[in-house]
Formats: sequence, structure tokens, C-alpha cells
Amino acid sequence: MTTNPILGTLCFVAGGFCGAFFPVVLRRVKGWSYESGWLLYSLFGMVLLPLGLTMALVPNWTAVLSSVPRETVLRCAGFGVVWGFGGLTWGLMIRYLGVGLGLAIGCGLCSSIGTLLPPIVSGHAADLVKDTRACAVLAGVAGTLVGIVFVGLAGHRKSRELTSEQARRAVADFDFGKGLWIALFSGIASAGMNFGLQTGGAFERAALEVGTAWQWRGLPVQLTVLCGGFLVNAAYCLLMNFRSGTYRDYRGPFANVFFASLAGVVWGMVATFLKMGEPLMGEMRYISFAVVMAGMVLFSTLFGVVLGEWRGTRPRTRLILSTGILVLIVSFTVMAAFK
Repeated sequence: MTTNPILGTLCFVAGGFCGAFFPVVLRRVKGWSYESGWLLYSLFGMVLLPLGLTMALVPNWTAVLSSVPRETVLRCAGFGVVWGFGGLTWGLMIRYLGVGLGLAIGCGLCSSIGTLLPPIVSGHAADLVKDTRACAVLAGVAGTLVGIVFVGLAGHRKSRELTSEQARRAVADFDFGKGLWIALFSGIASAGMNFGLQTGGAFERAALEVGTAWQWRGLPVQLTVLCGGFLVNAAYCLLMNFRSGTYRDYRGPFANVFFASLAGVVWGMVATFLKMGEPLMGEMRYISFAVVMAGMVLFSTLFGVVLGEWRGTRPRTRLILSTGILVLIVSFTVMAAFK
């Protein structure tokens, strides 16, 4: 097929929007414990949506899954488990830092790790500096780390400037120190998703052999990786449900069931858009993850401003935040422009 970087980038931007919007939907779940809303979100986003898409769009999908070598299945599912720990704490990161600050730090780390390590562990580390284009991508990754420093500094200043009442009015459980440590872990572990998706080429080849359209060839590996992540999330949520008696949450109200499930569907489209856009990117498809993260940072910042998460901070703090976000976006743009 012919590459089309513009169309591919639009797919990634759409994925970034979904990744930034799902926490906004999840915030509509009221009166439930964290684990109850997160379990329904995980079920729909990590199992039901990718399974439904695979069944509908991949001919003879069971044969595709069974034809892939077992070690490949286990490797992709294993990376999914690693990502599952990151995904589980991703929600906690947003809970303590808010949509704007949380996603900026988490996405920046996730982008850097997820972009650099796949070519390194696959034995293609030299490709990172093989030409001008590759060096530009590396510079973009370095830029994301600089952006994280600025955003983190803004968050630290925010925690000192706002009164407890102001901070919690925007983010109910705001705690910069706790949120930062969770963000560091979550951002690094969440890069496991890209590892799993990038090492599942056998799934994609098998899907194409049975007549799957090129844009849907990544669905089987997406399903495998996300199911690995679901195991971690479901185990934690069910454990907490039974330890604290919050399993009663599932009796209703219907609005909570609806919004938690909808949040899962919205988030599930992140990986779908990512795999749709990858074939359009050519030989440097591995940086697609960074472009998706760019979209998350951009839209999450806008959502954070709209939701009032930075209201009450000083102009200098907002300037530092804006600088960090700008550095992140420019860095992601550089990586995308040189693909």
C-alpha cells in the first residue's frame, strides 16, 4: 500500500483526542469507588471493544490467533501485563494531578520510553542515529524530557500557590508529591503497550493472509496486548471491591454504568487509531506512539484549562506550564515531521 503520512498523523491525532477525553467522561461517574468505575472502563475498553472489532473486521479471526507462534502471543500479552500496571496507575495519576498536568507528565515519559526502547531491544539501536531524520527524532525525544521538567516545575509551584480548598475544587484529591511518583511509574510502565504492539508483526501478517483490510490488520495484536493489561486491572479492581464491599456499586445508578462503559469505549479507540495509522507511516512507524502522546498532551491541556485545574495560579506558573507544553508539542511535531 502507498504511505500517506498526513492521513496517518490524523489517525494519531484522533487517538490522542480519545486518550485525553476518556478521563473527562470517567469523571461523570459519581458516588462510586475508584475501582468500580475503573473495572467497567477496563472491561469495555480492553476486552469488549477490541474483541468486537476483531470479530467484525478480521475474517476467520480465531484461525489468525491460533496461527501465531505461542512465544509471540506470550510476549505481546506479557508486555500488555506490564502496560496494565501503568494503565491501572494512570487513573490514579489523573486523580491526584488532574487531567492537564497528569497527562502531560505521563504522556511525556510514556512517549520517550515507548519511542526509544523498541528499536534498542530489537537490535536496531544504530537506526536511532543513522541519518538526519533519525537524529531529529532523537532530538524530539530529548525535547520531551525538557518539557516534562517545565511541566513538573509548574505543578510543584501550583501545589504551593493554591490553598487546599482551591486545589481540591479543581482536582478533588490533588496531591502533587504522590501524583508525581505515580506519574513516573505509570509513564514508564505504560510504554509496555508500544512494546507489545510493535513486536506483534506475526499477528499482522496472519491477518493479511486471510484477507483482512490493511487498516484493520493490527486488531489481533491489539486484542492480545489489551487483554494482558485487563488481567492486571481486573484483578486489582475485584480485590478492592471485595475487600471494601464496593461490589455493591454495580447495582446502579445506570448513569454511572453508562459513563464508565463509555469511557472505556472512548479510550479503546486510542490503540485502534494507532494501529490504523501505522501502515501509513513507512519505515519509521515506531514513532507513531510519540505522535499519539502529542495529541493527548495537546487536548488534555485544553481540557485541563476548561475544567479550571489551573485557575488561581500565578501568571509565572502558567507561563512555565505553557512553556513546558509548548516544548512538548514542538518536540512531538519535530518527530512527526521527520518520519
